[in-house]
Amino acid sequence: MRCRIAVVLAICVVAISCNRQKQRRIAVIPKGTAHVFWQSVHAGAVAAGQEFHAEILWDGPPNETDYSRQLEIFDSMLNRHVDGVVVAAADKTILNASLDRAARENVPVVVFDSAVDSDNYVTFVATNNLEAGQMGARKLGQLLNGKGSVAMIENAPGSASTMDRERGFKDALGKEFPGIAIVAEQYSMSDRAKGMAATENILTAHPNLDGVFASSEPSSVGAAQALKSRGLAGKVRFVAFDSSEGLVEDLSGGTIDALVAQDPFKIGFEAVRAVAEKLDGKTPPKKMDLSARVITKADLDLPEIKQLLHPDLGKYLGK
Repeated sequence: MRCRIAVVLAICVVAISCNRQKQRRIAVIPKGTAHVFWQSVHAGAVAAGQEFHAEILWDGPPNETDYSRQLEIFDSMLNRHVDGVVVAAADKTILNASLDRAARENVPVVVFDSAVDSDNYVTFVATNNLEAGQMGARKLGQLLNGKGSVAMIENAPGSASTMDRERGFKDALGKEFPGIAIVAEQYSMSDRAKGMAATENILTAHPNLDGVFASSEPSSVGAAQALKSRGLAGKVRFVAFDSSEGLVEDLSGGTIDALVAQDPFKIGFEAVRAVAEKLDGKTPPKKMDLSARVITKADLDLPEIKQLLHPDLGKYLGK
């Protein structure tokens, strides 16, 4: 009889443990929700949630420069007593007080994509953006045979990830290609239309421009639109950042010479994994660097590139 009771109790303990594990709720807060990059991050987060028995609460501002809205979402998730938070900081300082609060309340936070000026997080998961910017500079430098004038279509001030890309681009171009001059820099403010307008302004001021580097998806889309509208597609060398269906089409069509592509699905997956491991009592690494990849038209038929550029969003997001 005692043996049977012990067995029943053991089964109950296991059942309760499993149930608690299934009830974990992890908030995933991107910089924005409009761009394909964030949708791929969402899919990766959901995939990790399925593997690690966590419900993913996805919420972010529609606009990547709506810093106050992201702060509101972060605080509301803490008010809902989530088990963990995964966040891509739209600004490197604005979340600091909320990160302090999460630490006091023992809510593990993983920062992904873009860094913060705080140590109150478990892990930082991101593309090595400094290296990615250097890769973009080297590719554009090669395309221009080491000489000419180029412009940068930057993302937005305060965004640590894109600032690192831009710094990496400038550093590598200055050190390795002294014959190339950066003659103009403008922000897209993470908006495609503003990115197009910024590029058109630069092309008007510098009609003999040889090359363009864009540091984000909205900057890249805007710059591509501007080059096509001016009849300069394929004439001005263009290295873009991130990927979307339209950017891949522009790479295939010759408007874009190369894409510096991240793996947003993997970023989302690894960020959620890190929170799950922390909740399981493990100690994830403080920093996880993921490498970007330079993709040219010749690479588009490679199986690994197809998988990277066209993740199965419908499988995880039902779209």
